[in-house]
Amino acid sequence: MIGRLNHVAIAVPDLEAAAAQYRDVLGAQVHPPQDEPEHGVRVVFVDLPNTKIELLHPLGEASPIAGFLEKNPAGGIHHICYEVADIRAARDRLRAGGARVLGDGEPRIGAHGKPVLFLHPKDFNGTLVELEEA
Repeated sequence: MIGRLNHVAIAVPDLEAAAAQYRDVLGAQVHPPQDEPEHGVRVVFVDLPNTKIELLHPLGEASPIAGFLEKNPAGGIHHICYEVADIRAARDRLRAGGARVLGDGEPRIGAHGKPVLFLHPKDFNGTLVELEEA
C-alpha cells in the first residue's frame, strides 16, 4: 500500500538558520519558504537525490509545531511522509486494520498541493505518519 518515502519533516526553532545549514554546510538545494496557513506552518523544502526534507516552523500561535517546539526546543523529527496511490482507499484500509486517522479523516491539501492525511503516532511506534496521494 505505501509507496515511496516522500519526505522527512523536521521542526526547527529558526527556519532561516536551518535552511542556511542545509544549503551552505550540506550543499543541498533549498527552496524558498512557503506559508501553509491551513496547517499552521511555514515550510522550506530541501531536495535530496532520493527524497526531500521538510523544515517546519510555526505559523501563528495555534500551530501544532509551536507545541512540538515547546517540548523539544532544539527541534527534531516531527513526521515522515509516505506516498500512496489512492489516499481514501489507504485511509479505509488503515481504519479497517485499527489505525487512527487524525482530524476528521478527510484529506486536506498539503504543501505539495496534493491530498494528505495524518495517522496517530501511537499506532506507528511513536511516529507521526503523513500519507500523501501521489
